Amino acid sequence: MRFRRTTPTAALASALLAASLLAGCGLSSGSPMVDEVEPGTVGRGKPLDGAKLTVTSKEFTEQLILGAIMGIAFEAAGADVLDRTGIQGSIGAREAVKNGDADGMYEYTGTAWITYQGNSKPVPDPQKQWQVVRDADRSNGIDWLPPSELNNTYALAMNQANVKKLKTKTLSDVAALLKSNPGVVTLCVESEFNNRADGLPGMKKAYGMNIPAGNITQMDSGIIYTQASKGSCTYGEVYTTDGRIQAMKLTVMEDDKKAFPNYNAAPSINSKALEKHPEIAEILAPITAELDNTVAQRLSAKVDVDGEDPHQVALDWMLDEGFVKE
Repeated sequence: MRFRRTTPTAALASALLAASLLAGCGLSSGSPMVDEVEPGTVGRGKPLDGAKLTVTSKEFTEQLILGAIMGIAFEAAGADVLDRTGIQGSIGAREAVKNGDADGMYEYTGTAWITYQGNSKPVPDPQKQWQVVRDADRSNGIDWLPPSELNNTYALAMNQANVKKLKTKTLSDVAALLKSNPGVVTLCVESEFNNRADGLPGMKKAYGMNIPAGNITQMDSGIIYTQASKGSCTYGEVYTTDGRIQAMKLTVMEDDKKAFPNYNAAPSINSKALEKHPEIAEILAPITAELDNTVAQRLSAKVDVDGEDPHQVALDWMLDEGFVKE
């Protein structure tokens, strides 16, 4: 299940639903993490020895992997970790961290800024986007640790045959191609992307694109990757960290005018938990620093393409990187 951007109005309704779920049985489930791991380059000295921490995440592949990564890091540092990853929708996991039902998760700066904090205009600079999100969320009892380069945002992508034929590398190139040969620029998009201000309308405005309505086909996200790979549409709307980009050998067009918001993943930690266990920041810092789009695509592909278990993929990566040892 892919990450869905949520409008502020929808977010309010979802928040009310999430609050009711959390007050009842929404987060009553969960299972202990039982990975037999020891400190590698993180968790030395087991600074979380005796701590009881809960990690959470949303339900889609990347989030399941990131939630497992955080939990495994806490385990190696000596904590007993409860796994409550895989909560449906964005709001439920957010509310869990906010009210203390969970201690932390990897969240996206753009989601917080636009969906949770109710802003309509994204901040183009990723570091400044993180800073304003961090500052705004302090009053909500959530601390944001420094972000990763992993940026799960919108993009257009095309297959290798079209790359060689049309030679576009950036969205500015696509805009120029649209003016010179409008018939060749066809898009496969989700209905939400087609209508959101930070989706296709924002892209068209930023790049001065006048795309004929007949050139745009709406379809489900999973089908888009297949159709773009086949060349049934010249450009497909994708998420920049999706493992199918690498698996299907798609090339992503650079958003050279920064039309799309930044959705950088960063640890979002309950403030009381961080106050009690300030070591969390040091434990997660080197792991977050290694996360980027290439890593995310590779790990997600192991799940979505190869059928591997998200938790095992996370554990294998943590071992391979030397963050933890068996």
